[in-house]
Amino acid sequence: MAKVGIIGGSGLYNIEGIEITDEASLMTPYGQPSANFVTGNLNGAEVVFLPRHGKGHSLSPSEVNYRANIFGMKKLGVEAIVSVSACGSLKENIRPLDFVVPDQYFDRTYKRETSFCTKGLVGHAAMAEPYAPEIRNILVNCAKDLGLRVHDKGTYLNMEGPQFSTKAESLVYRLWGMDIIGMTNATEAKLAREVEISYATLAAVTDYDCWHDSHDSVTVEMIIQNLTKNVENAKDILKQAIPQIAGIEKFSARGAMATAIVTAKELIPENKLKELGLD
Repeated sequence: MAKVGIIGGSGLYNIEGIEITDEASLMTPYGQPSANFVTGNLNGAEVVFLPRHGKGHSLSPSEVNYRANIFGMKKLGVEAIVSVSACGSLKENIRPLDFVVPDQYFDRTYKRETSFCTKGLVGHAAMAEPYAPEIRNILVNCAKDLGLRVHDKGTYLNMEGPQFSTKAESLVYRLWGMDIIGMTNATEAKLAREVEISYATLAAVTDYDCWHDSHDSVTVEMIIQNLTKNVENAKDILKQAIPQIAGIEKFSARGAMATAIVTAKELIPENKLKELGLD
């Protein structure tokens, strides 16, 4: 059985039902992760849980130390990650309270460290299919089994934030064919691939983005209500999906970097090898 990581997004700071066995405070070569890693058992599967935005939601999307978070997951032996993320909809048919399990992203961020291949180590991870299909299929099927509305594919527009879109930006994203919009996934997907962790996202739709005619009538209270409901539904999906994910025999990200490193091995700096735990 593989160890499965869960990264909780807005509203998902813990999961009832996890039999907690440890809480690890890790310092990584990339600094401090968002919070302690909670390890435990969920319906027979070994899991590692981390709230992306820290305790009390104290980190904005641009402030999250994504490299430390993913490196910590790798150090703890995680082979697969399910990320739960709140998002806005850019399509009429993707409604608030729906779930989307995206198969693509479009990265519009510009403030973030998005690679471990730095400081004398050059690598080019293949990202044509950024989300693990073996995990995506399980998430979709579990959502359907629970009677929830779920879209089995879609493109996630990753904006920088923390501000939301202008109407002009939102309309342009719709013209580009984007499906949902959020602030976190692309960075995590890139880093997970570089450490050969299979990664997939369960995106919970809280509202239509500002392009929609209903936007002016949307209140913070409405969004919070939708977020709360989505979080409870997401927990139900995870409880059913995680044991199945843990039982996957071969993950698609295994060996992803086998031919991606272009720097001659003898030229990779010793401190870089030490940083990655390869010395």
